[in-house]
Amino acid sequence: MGLQKHGGTGAEDTAPTDSYTDLNARIIDQWIEGGWQWGTPISHERYEAALAGDRSMVLTPTREVPRSWLFDDMRGIRVLGLAAGGGQQMPIFAAMGAACTVLDYSEKQIASERLVAEREGYEIRTVRADMTRPLPFEDGEFDLIFHPVSNCYIEKVLPVWRECFRVLAPGGRLLAGLDNGFNYVVDDDEGRIVRGLPFNPLRDPSLIPEGELADWGVQFSHTLDEQIRGQIQAGFRLLDLYEDTNGEGRLHELGIPTFWATCAEK
Repeated sequence: MGLQKHGGTGAEDTAPTDSYTDLNARIIDQWIEGGWQWGTPISHERYEAALAGDRSMVLTPTREVPRSWLFDDMRGIRVLGLAAGGGQQMPIFAAMGAACTVLDYSEKQIASERLVAEREGYEIRTVRADMTRPLPFEDGEFDLIFHPVSNCYIEKVLPVWRECFRVLAPGGRLLAGLDNGFNYVVDDDEGRIVRGLPFNPLRDPSLIPEGELADWGVQFSHTLDEQIRGQIQAGFRLLDLYEDTNGEGRLHELGIPTFWATCAEK
């Protein structure tokens, strides 16, 4: 697929203005208006299935998160959905009995979380904030962070891992979906290698022509060093990982992984 379109209660708004992350938030809001896959809240029937014990959810396009990555008893577990708005995973955690907070920079992703919480009758704390800034939470405030593929929209990853480590309690877990960068080197038909890495349009604006910005947002490739070694540098212990594909397209058909998912512990 070449470049990627990804991606209750009262809300807190701690967002700064006038940065590439502001632009990305507005672009993602537009994608959601157009029916973006990762901005469509789960149905009432899916929530009912979660109440009945179906814990299935994803960090990457297709592979389900292993049950072993969650705690055996999720009741009362303090979960932070980091850049995880959209009403897709947090309702599943709420159905398990977790105490959920979601931080996202997209207003519409936050609105979807409130919509599902109000529809299903559970509470969720929503925080609109830019994850490139210090997270607006206390040290050790959470037991689990669920972070689906989203740091492809930020330039520097290590500060996020350090903040995740800070806001997790000892023994807490970070579950992260990560783009491995391969999507950025191929053309739209995924048939030819047309770019090198790193992919950073702040350093090379020609990488995303102005006329295509609304389709892709400002995206960045990140290395294994940044994505996985960075978690270790931040203090985490890596427990498990797996690979995933785009779920469609030529790279998927050829079995070429384009995503990683990691489970790490503080």
